[in-house]
Amino acid sequence: MASFLRRLPGLTTITLLFAGAAFAQTSQIEGTVVGEDGQPLKDALIKIERKDIKGNYKVKTKKKGDYLHAGLPLGTYKVVLEVNGADVDSVDNVKSRLGEPTVINFDLQKMKAQRQETQKAVETGTLTKEQERGMTAEQKAALEKATKERQAAMAKNKELNDAFNAGMTAMTAKDYPAAIEAFNKAGAMDPKQHVIFGQLAEAHNEISKTKTGAEKDTALNAAYENYKKAIELAPTDANYYNNYALALARGGKIPEMTAALDKAVQIDPAGAGRYYYNLGAVLTNLGQSDPACSTFQKAIQADPNYADAHYQIGICLTGKAVAKPDGSLTFPEGTAQAFQKYLELKPDGQFAEPAKSMLTTMGSKVETTYQAPGAKKPAPAKKK
Repeated sequence: MASFLRRLPGLTTITLLFAGAAFAQTSQIEGTVVGEDGQPLKDALIKIERKDIKGNYKVKTKKKGDYLHAGLPLGTYKVVLEVNGADVDSVDNVKSRLGEPTVINFDLQKMKAQRQETQKAVETGTLTKEQERGMTAEQKAALEKATKERQAAMAKNKELNDAFNAGMTAMTAKDYPAAIEAFNKAGAMDPKQHVIFGQLAEAHNEISKTKTGAEKDTALNAAYENYKKAIELAPTDANYYNNYALALARGGKIPEMTAALDKAVQIDPAGAGRYYYNLGAVLTNLGQSDPACSTFQKAIQADPNYADAHYQIGICLTGKAVAKPDGSLTFPEGTAQAFQKYLELKPDGQFAEPAKSMLTTMGSKVETTYQAPGAKKPAPAKKK
């Protein structure tokens, strides 16, 4: 019995030592989580799944994106990052250790950038060996598919580019039938390229200028249809509406022309002066002087410094001069101002000499209602 009692303390000590050893066999896993915006991600869920025996542990990230789970049994784990209920990243085969914590960080911004870079590489077929090694089976299948599609597209694009370039060469040479043939071929290969239909419309429009009667109408209608296709594909390109308006003017479709031009101005207010001026020039060439004069006025309203529009207003007003019994002419108010404004804005412009000639003529032989700025207005006639 004494012998037994003497052995009892030793037994107790050994038991305590075992208990201490068991307490020491714990580890820690810690880290930080960075969101896709590059900022620390708070309240992300870290799931720590033990692989050698069953065990699951969870912890959430704090304000600075940091987390720490202590008291983990030594073992092998898979650390999973969950955000908004979905697993977004993980690190497998993490072996915990005694002493210092095992650090597992997650950087979603970097991961997003890598994912986008890999996806772009998959689409373009420019993967590096390192990227290819990190690809999933699905990504590799997508790469193979994209490569085949790209090769087919390249062959198609060459044929498409050849047809389009042939059309542009024909346009430069003013061989509009050949241009139309080439652009039709290009449009059949890729019906989503607005520039093809824009050029096709221009070719038909140019042909209409050389035709009369039914042939002119046929060419203009083809131009209208192709402008509409270009506009449908590129609805924010003001130039298509402007060119469409000019073609409508040549066809005498004034209400439709006005609507198309108003749309061009709405899309590109800064270009309004040019759009209205071009339309005024077309109307002038068609002999529609009153609509032309109104359009030149709109050009000036949109851009008061549009010099050529001022000159054209002067020309419009000279056409409204009234002959007096002595053979001299009275010009409407604003005629001289229009020519003077042109010379002020473009003293060496293409219309400078005609403007000077008109002013000289008006000053020496013509009575005009022009009144110099700052001059007192004549007193109104009194009623008798």
